[in-house]
Amino acid sequence: MSFTSFIDYLQLEKNYSVHTVKAYRRDLEVFASFCEQEFEVSDIKEVNYSFIRSWIVAMVEQGIGNRTINRKVSSLKSYYKFLLKVGDIDISPLAKHKALKTPKKIQIPFSESEVENVFVKIAFQDSFEGMRNMLMIELLYTTGMRRAELIGLKLQDVDLSEKMIKVLGKRNKERFIPLVDSVVRNIRAYIACRNEQFSEVENDHLFLTSKGNKIYETFVYRVINDYFSRASSKVKKSPHVLRHTFATHLLNNGADLNTVKELLGHASLASTQVYTHNSMAKLKDAYANAHPRADNDS
Repeated sequence: MSFTSFIDYLQLEKNYSVHTVKAYRRDLEVFASFCEQEFEVSDIKEVNYSFIRSWIVAMVEQGIGNRTINRKVSSLKSYYKFLLKVGDIDISPLAKHKALKTPKKIQIPFSESEVENVFVKIAFQDSFEGMRNMLMIELLYTTGMRRAELIGLKLQDVDLSEKMIKVLGKRNKERFIPLVDSVVRNIRAYIACRNEQFSEVENDHLFLTSKGNKIYETFVYRVINDYFSRASSKVKKSPHVLRHTFATHLLNNGADLNTVKELLGHASLASTQVYTHNSMAKLKDAYANAHPRADNDS
């Protein structure tokens, strides 16, 4: 069956990213195929909750994790909400569904010394590639921007005189993030090198590959993983861990939660509060060590 109207709605009205829209379409197509094979129903507008429950059970039996199952069911839920909106159905089969329980996922950020080691102890090549890689890491760590936001940066988004950078976040929401002086200097040097290296390339994206093309998701991941593998023993070394590190280090050093929320581009404070776990642990240690009534022998 066709999901064209719903996909158009996600792209044009909800402004979802290409990656997100693909995930929604894939989830719907997989569920539609399941209904066709198991129940001989070709239109998922006609299903009831028992069909969805059977799909969930099948995914559990396949070893798919609860978090992934919840995401897939969430795609269905959005589809049925859309059908309600346009009047194609009267009630959603997921109206009373409760998400599967999932363990809290705690990201372990890099320590300040681990980040410092990347910049101080690891040599960046004295070349366009070396300057680019260092600046990518610097921007992720000093602004907390998402990987997709870094990839989407364009030359005109950087205002060196005002020491600000414009970021296009989720659902095309713009926000401005201040830049520290050292990053401003490195951006200026990088852009000069970039313009000299690719003087004949018509590409206004800030970060380019060595062939003059726009960087991409796996490229950014490889850069971060490569450098931090030499400075950290943590299992996960990714752009998102750097974003988490940015938030944690700000909170550890006294930043207000609302300020961090705005810098990260979160729609609600609840999204930002997940980053307070490590800060709270540090606060508890400081309290235990400093308060006269604390039992330091325990």
